Amino acid sequence: MSSALPKGQFDIGKMPRFGLIQFADRFPSETGTPRLHISGDVDNELVLDGELAGLQRTEIIADFHCVTTWSSLGLRWQGILFKHVFEQLISPMAKPNENATFVILKARDGARASLPLSDLLQDNVILADRLNDKPLTREHGSPLRLVAPDHYGYKNIKYINRIAFHVENPGYRPSGLRFMEHPRARVAYEERGSTFPGWLLRYAYKPLVKPTIRIFANATKFKDQDNG
Repeated sequence: MSSALPKGQFDIGKMPRFGLIQFADRFPSETGTPRLHISGDVDNELVLDGELAGLQRTEIIADFHCVTTWSSLGLRWQGILFKHVFEQLISPMAKPNENATFVILKARDGARASLPLSDLLQDNVILADRLNDKPLTREHGSPLRLVAPDHYGYKNIKYINRIAFHVENPGYRPSGLRFMEHPRARVAYEERGSTFPGWLLRYAYKPLVKPTIRIFANATKFKDQDNG
């Protein structure tokens, strides 16, 4: 957990369900079994499911920083380190090309993100299935989500189920508009987007926080009523 908020961020308290508006009412039907499909510039495409349970579990305490300027502090995430998944399963079994450092992450709800492999192999990047000592909920990405605390929230995709390794960008399209995407989106450097400076995007994004929280909360409520 950091000792001070990064530039342009405010403490929102409890972590809300949040994201791009088009994902507000997307709730994947299958949320029980963590499963990762590995593809791209690899010798062997594969699906990891039971193998994940055999890896050492870990816990990190980290702040979560949304690109729209809110932060939720001191979250306790439990799961498995991405680097352990890569080193112990993906590398020996899928055998990615050694130059395949452009990684595309996809989710069951259709969301997409990308990060350099070097960023994903940091010691604080995990595939989480628990939050604050409780099983990850549907709202926050059950059964598995990426947690990369050094990067803005849009890189921390929920419901992750596909990881593709590429030598070159194969024409990746982000979930949002291109100006909203940065190749790394590092919080410390305020890399909020690729076209406009981070400080300027603060002013564009901040008024969207409360309306977006309401939209996602209402979508969740309606989904719960349908299930009831």
